[in-house]
Amino acid sequence: MSPSAPPIRAQFNLCVSIPSLADLRAALLAGDWGTVEDYFDFLDDEDDRAVAAGVVDSISSTTRFLEQAAARHPRSALARTLVARQYITTGWDIRSAYTAEHVSRDQFQQFHAWLRRAEQLLIDVCAEHPAYAPAWAARLTTARGLQLGQSEVRRRYDRLAEHHPHHISAQSSMLQKLCPKWGGSWEEAFGFARACLESAPPGSHAGRLIAAVHLERWLEDADEGHSTYLRSPEVRDEILAAAARSVRHPDYRPGFQWITDHNEFAGALSLGGHHREAAPFFRTLGDRATESPWNYVGDKEVQFLKHRKTALAKG
Repeated sequence: MSPSAPPIRAQFNLCVSIPSLADLRAALLAGDWGTVEDYFDFLDDEDDRAVAAGVVDSISSTTRFLEQAAARHPRSALARTLVARQYITTGWDIRSAYTAEHVSRDQFQQFHAWLRRAEQLLIDVCAEHPAYAPAWAARLTTARGLQLGQSEVRRRYDRLAEHHPHHISAQSSMLQKLCPKWGGSWEEAFGFARACLESAPPGSHAGRLIAAVHLERWLEDADEGHSTYLRSPEVRDEILAAAARSVRHPDYRPGFQWITDHNEFAGALSLGGHHREAAPFFRTLGDRATESPWNYVGDKEVQFLKHRKTALAKG
């Protein structure tokens, strides 16, 4: 292979793509609470903290260690929030990603039980620390899973947004709740995504919400196997305009979110057949991939590599 040829594998492990996250993972596996706490304290951006919390979520073997840390440090907002997030992950794994009609009554009961355990911890954290973004963001997920309704999810989002108005992980979670599959509507979902981008400073992560909501809209039709929604020039142009205001703006600060940002744009464009327009995002990514949106259409690695190859050949 020539030195300029693209890699032939896709890298889905954020701890490899963002090496400092490997230090966090190592501290978690070593049971070193002091280093875990220092790592989160060192991060000065809530969007980066959200990615770091996601890394913690992915290591289920650390639940007992985090419970012990919370017991030793009962006033620690971080320890209690990370334990709660582990409970949320456990519950969601039991529920599975299937639609409700394919989830058993017992699965739902266990799912809700784990979410209620998480809620008990998070309610206290939010009461003591009203501006603590990781806990409010987690409560968006519990509210959605417990089916607490649009108004309660919106209330929680608004409480977070009072202090962190452009928190991309919370915005992504809110967007999910506004989609029809969770009781919302396309009018609400598109309105929210567009409002987030409009109000965000140039170079924010919010542009990816536009790609995400178009992907969600496409998925609704794609279930029927014949969707051409993403092929629309109007959809393509709105996605590209959102990219120009976010990842392709001179003020863009990548942080830990950049891999997700570029995968959303690459996916929305290439799945719509706009391969030439998707090429710059794939070039920026190299071999760095995220599960979504590639797992929407089959094996995530196969799909990422296939679409990347086509885009780079055409653009």
